[in-house]
Amino acid sequence: MKIKVGIVGGAGYTAGELLRILLHHPNAELGAVVSSSNAGNAVSSVHDDLVGETNSRFAAELVGDEDVVFLCLGHGNSRAFLKKTSLPASTKIIDLSNDFRLRADKQFADREFVYGLPELNKAAIQSAQNIANPGCFATAIQLALLPLAAAGKLTDDIHVSAITGSTGAGQSLAETVHFSWRTNNVSIYKPFTHQHLGEIGESLAQLQPRSEREIHFIPYRGNFSRGIFASVYTPSDLTQNEAQELYKPFYADAPFTTVSDKEIHLKQVVNTNKCLLHVQKQGKQLLITSVIDNLVKGASGQAVQNMNLLFGLPEAMGLRLKAGLL
Repeated sequence: MKIKVGIVGGAGYTAGELLRILLHHPNAELGAVVSSSNAGNAVSSVHDDLVGETNSRFAAELVGDEDVVFLCLGHGNSRAFLKKTSLPASTKIIDLSNDFRLRADKQFADREFVYGLPELNKAAIQSAQNIANPGCFATAIQLALLPLAAAGKLTDDIHVSAITGSTGAGQSLAETVHFSWRTNNVSIYKPFTHQHLGEIGESLAQLQPRSEREIHFIPYRGNFSRGIFASVYTPSDLTQNEAQELYKPFYADAPFTTVSDKEIHLKQVVNTNKCLLHVQKQGKQLLITSVIDNLVKGASGQAVQNMNLLFGLPEAMGLRLKAGLL
């Protein structure tokens, strides 16, 4: 079975990662890669890591016969695109913006979006028509906390410190992504108010609805290009062994999420669709560290994982990507 794929917003980082994966996916057939500002230009003229990989050119619009369309647009733009573009009812949509992630936003015209975190909603994704792909920080933090919520063990406030690479800010020009500002530098942004907090809270409440706890989240800008390292801690009565016994079975059937006995680091996951977790008890605090690639498991890789589930394919198809440690 070949899946005809269209991409809207084809010039950005997430679209570039999506192309890198889909060009080697055995069941994907690449259709229109839409970029209004690059229509007619070679895809590899923007994504120059794809030189020799594809002769495709950017299109001005979709063809209309796509089986699935990935929306790689800036936040707020997916909703605007769907308002002005009529897609066949049979065309599945995977949206990588934050337009449809929250329950209050999941209904759009005659389309309903399912929150696409496979480790949480696999059955719902498999029967869905439209997917709201999770945010990158949200993915790393939720995977650190889901086993506790499922066991009813989130009983106190949660503290999160997480650092992301510069690609998390997208390709738009801004002072904080300029090389001379970012290199040899670390800074915080949106402390306690980051937009991913809403989806994290809703997912935790889905598993532990009666627990009242706040998530205190400090996001950092890192002086590297890609990846997220999150440190998540909360008071817990679990012992180290009990926590391990809780986490490992929870992710036993998750092909990309692994609980490591050893401390983890970012290079283990960069360029892959993996999430690595490490759990340790320090005094009264349970510390969970979580690492992902923000462009892959935090965006485009997870989107392809969702595509596989939507079309009844093996979940890991086309996504067995290996990190490079050097």
